Amino acid sequence: MLDTTSFLSRLKTILAHNELSSAAFADLIHVQRSSISHLLNGRNKPSLEFIMKVDEAFLEVDLEWLLYGKGTFPKTEISNTPSNKATKAQTAKKEKKKNIERIIMFYTDGTFKSYTEL
Repeated sequence: MLDTTSFLSRLKTILAHNELSSAAFADLIHVQRSSISHLLNGRNKPSLEFIMKVDEAFLEVDLEWLLYGKGTFPKTEISNTPSNKATKAQTAKKEKKKNIERIIMFYTDGTFKSYTEL
């Protein structure tokens, strides 16, 4: 089970390490500023989505450290080995390029027009 008090302490460590205000942090991970305020003041608990956004935004954060305090912060192996996040990004780029086959436009009078790539 997640110890919210310890989690918030580690979250504040991330903000201090990156010299971010709570507003800048919220903007960076694409959450509402009020969400960060509620978290930091203990009114709300972090959601899984919030935790994953923090993990995705900061390569130096180890998920085990963020959740349970195990390991170190910042991660030491960032510069030496590619992270899973970088590997996922490379894999996504290697995916087969998709081409548009057809576009269909529907009009308010019930008719439509279909455009096919030549």
